Amino acid sequence: MHGPGEGPRVVAGVSGSLGSLTALHRAAAEARRTGAELWAVLAWEPPGGDIPHRGGPCPASLAAWRRMAGERLLDALDAAFGSAGPGVPLDPLVVRGEPGKVLLAVADRTDDLLVIGAGARGRLRRAMWPSVTRYCVARACCPVLTVPPSPLHRAFDAVHRRNVWKLPIDTRQLAD
Repeated sequence: MHGPGEGPRVVAGVSGSLGSLTALHRAAAEARRTGAELWAVLAWEPPGGDIPHRGGPCPASLAAWRRMAGERLLDALDAAFGSAGPGVPLDPLVVRGEPGKVLLAVADRTDDLLVIGAGARGRLRRAMWPSVTRYCVARACCPVLTVPPSPLHRAFDAVHRRNVWKLPIDTRQLAD
């Protein structure tokens, strides 16, 4: 799956999550450092996967879901970089398919660098949702850089849990 330039590429998996935005920032930094193009890739699947659509997907529904995926990618890029952009040539891609398989299909050259968030760290989350990160690390033909969540992400999760359980929040903890 080759595109505009045949030079070095940094491929970043984007979902719109805080972890993927952290990885996207790191991917942009790696692209600037190495003079590479940044490919921001968002994989999407129809709700419920492809199983309900095996008899023939409704083209209008597929087009709407693809459009929503494109909007989600543009929103993530805007949240990550704003109007200034990443400071390197950027190729945003929206590809239908399972995230791990899509990322490996795009990062298909040995000189690519695939950058993805480290993913969920809790046992329950790992048990409930397959790890795109583990899938890519085990099967990639190129180097894979996994980016841990930022400390701000952990602080946000702690505040979110306290809100869900309606516990008081000590705002002094947010300044640390």
